[in-house]
Amino acid sequence: MSYVIEMLNPIDPHYAEQRDVLTAPACRFLRALHHKFEARRVSLLEMRRQRQELFDRGQFPCFLSATESIRQSSWTVAPIPAELVDRRVEITGPTERKMVINALNSGAKVFMADFEDANSPTWSNCIEGQRNLRDANARTIEWQSPDGRTYKLNSNPAVLFVRPRGWHMVEKHFEIDGLPISASLFDFGLYFFHNFRILLDRGSAPYFYLPKMESHKEAQLWNEVFEFAQGYAGIPSGGIRATVLIETIPAAFEMDEILYELRDHSAGLNCGRWDYIFSFIKKFRGRAECMLPQRGDVTMDQPFLRSYVELLIHTCHRRGIHAMGGMAAQIPIRDDPKANEEAMQRVREDKLREVRAGHDGTWVAHPGLVPVAQQVFDEHMPGKNQIRPPAEALSRITAENLLEIPKGRITEFGFERNIEVALRYIESWLRGNGCVPIYNLMEDVATAEICRAQLWQWIRYGAKLDDGRGVTSARFQTVLAKILESIRNTTGIDAFEASRFMRAAEILSQLSEGEFCEFLTTRASEDLL
Repeated sequence: MSYVIEMLNPIDPHYAEQRDVLTAPACRFLRALHHKFEARRVSLLEMRRQRQELFDRGQFPCFLSATESIRQSSWTVAPIPAELVDRRVEITGPTERKMVINALNSGAKVFMADFEDANSPTWSNCIEGQRNLRDANARTIEWQSPDGRTYKLNSNPAVLFVRPRGWHMVEKHFEIDGLPISASLFDFGLYFFHNFRILLDRGSAPYFYLPKMESHKEAQLWNEVFEFAQGYAGIPSGGIRATVLIETIPAAFEMDEILYELRDHSAGLNCGRWDYIFSFIKKFRGRAECMLPQRGDVTMDQPFLRSYVELLIHTCHRRGIHAMGGMAAQIPIRDDPKANEEAMQRVREDKLREVRAGHDGTWVAHPGLVPVAQQVFDEHMPGKNQIRPPAEALSRITAENLLEIPKGRITEFGFERNIEVALRYIESWLRGNGCVPIYNLMEDVATAEICRAQLWQWIRYGAKLDDGRGVTSARFQTVLAKILESIRNTTGIDAFEASRFMRAAEILSQLSEGEFCEFLTTRASEDLL
């Protein structure tokens, strides 16, 4: 069967680097991936939809009876590659050239280059990101600042992981026979094709972070993609390794099964806590009693999050692999030493909680946080990790523990801050920037998703602020207009009119007041085409 490939954003004839990424052999590999796996991907997304219908009708997720034998039996994943044994601090960020260099030079053990939550998937971001990662692996990457400074890799850069976009996303700019290719396969395929030989020749391998999974069947599909890619390239099976982000409620009930499906390619699990909070809102959106308090009150001390962490660590260590902690979103505050020290103390406390819980490593969003997190893990984790069989064969965590509804408040400040953060993030995302510092936190899609989903939930169910006033569409629109006016006054009329704030406000209104949208990115990406 023949396939016609069409790029809706043609390669710029003056931009040779794009031609170097979208070579004919690379496009043939993408075509092969699409041909082999697109039907399965679509069927798994339909399974998600059907499962959501059950949640909407009042059913809660549970541990699967059909896979009980996997949870009960003794097995471990493949041995850990030597360069991945110690992952105590990992840094994440977009694939922009300077950021790639700084992250790889940050002193972290791992850099996760992100095509997903920290990326606005413009065509140039996705293609240039692939070129930047290829050059990083080839150790030829450089960047020169306007003032003439040259940035290049040091002698001991971090190990590179890549996070492709989730199964729900498509790459609208690259069609095969009239259908957009899966964004997951596009990101994975280009990275694998251009880098597997460079990495293997250096004694390394292609490493990935896998986002947004909702079932072990989706992990099974990724495993088949890995096997197919290795066979296509003619390299031994098991070289590819992947850490799965447990960032959806359904996936929390299938941790053992996800590791089992990827057992020859597994690099562990990660507590993707921001997306996990978003998933709690999204999956139980049909139930008023599942309303969450303001974002600032949904801390890791909440019982449902503590249970999720304990189960993840127990599961990973029982199977002989890493249990990675979550993101510290703080960034250094250079013009206020007191506020900066308070922010760094919050990072220390968060990382201390993680290392004491048993995590084998953690995430930070800024190079300035690497020494802070590393100091905590160096002090409390003298070994390379904390992987050892747990004392009990099975975890004590129950379904009820994972589903305990968190308690907290909704304040006027929390309500207004959700509107402003979501608005500012969407505006920046529409301009092609997916990693945005807002009020001294590095915001990405996951945190913006929490903000807009909470607004939807509070408006839908008539939540009460702690002063007794109700959350209504009218109040939302009043606050949104006030924030827009403040931004207009601060930036100036010309800059405001050149921005995307008015369009961002339209999108935020649709997300907050209409029918619930599964993903902000799928809704807003229509404006990127």
